[in-house]
Amino acid sequence: MNKNDVLDHLRDAKKAHLKWLQRAKALISNIPVEKDAIPMDYTECKFGQWFYSDGQKIAMMAGMDCISDIGTKHQDLHDEYIKIFKIYFGDANKSFFSKLFNLKKHVSQTEQEIAKEYYNNLKEISDELLKHIEKLERRITALQQSAFDNI
Repeated sequence: MNKNDVLDHLRDAKKAHLKWLQRAKALISNIPVEKDAIPMDYTECKFGQWFYSDGQKIAMMAGMDCISDIGTKHQDLHDEYIKIFKIYFGDANKSFFSKLFNLKKHVSQTEQEIAKEYYNNLKEISDELLKHIEKLERRITALQQSAFDNI
């Protein structure tokens, strides 16, 4: 495994996370977002795909305890997003045609306010996640290439 490749993949995963977060913000801002554009499962988003494959190889290296923190925050993030998803795409109060054509349900003003609160929580979790990712990036940057040769 090449150190620079690891850093590139980590940075790409971080960018993917930020795009995911932007889509969640668009959703609560009433900008049309496809139901499947924001994966709910933490192993299905681009960041999760990286984290639960190559990211776990990095976890085997000494001093990479921040990997555990990243995993926890990433799961927390998706758990919070599920609350927003249920508001905008939940099956409650959807007509037959809405379900048939996969249309977003009508969201009341009260539900929009609740979704904004959930988004604020989501953003806080995301900020914490990004701090852990940056910590990991600094640790990887500080290592010599030889630390990656046996991974």
